[in-house]
Amino acid sequence: KTLSLHIDMDQIKKCEEKDYPTLVDIWERSVRASHTFLSEKDITEFREAMIPVYFPNVDLYCIADRDTIAGFIGLSGNMIEMLFIDDSLRGKGYGSRLLKHAISLGANSVDVNEQNPLALEFYKAKGFHIISRDEHDMEGKAFPILHLSL
Repeated sequence: KTLSLHIDMDQIKKCEEKDYPTLVDIWERSVRASHTFLSEKDITEFREAMIPVYFPNVDLYCIADRDTIAGFIGLSGNMIEMLFIDDSLRGKGYGSRLLKHAISLGANSVDVNEQNPLALEFYKAKGFHIISRDEHDMEGKAFPILHLSL
């Protein structure tokens, strides 16, 4: 079934390259609200890497609130690499629906910043549990990472 340009509310679709600038904006609003441990320099460095480095290496799916992208999830194999909901639309179930979609595609693992307790509680409430911890993130920065699995 081909999706029209208009996305119905709650419809999940595969993201396209033309969506990337919108996804980066959603990412930044979400990160600024939930990742208070990041410095302005960290946010800038991550933002600059989103389109050229992170997005091409994951399968991205987005969910809409009417005809506006509300959030997105990025998958690599069975790993959830990213899940971000626009800060103004949090608490409406979009993250839960994206997670359910990811699990239906075989996702069963996710890494969470230890300093992001809301994300940790979200995944734990969905059945994930901590299996290990690293002191540093993949870039070697001192942001402890919790590895979770279903």
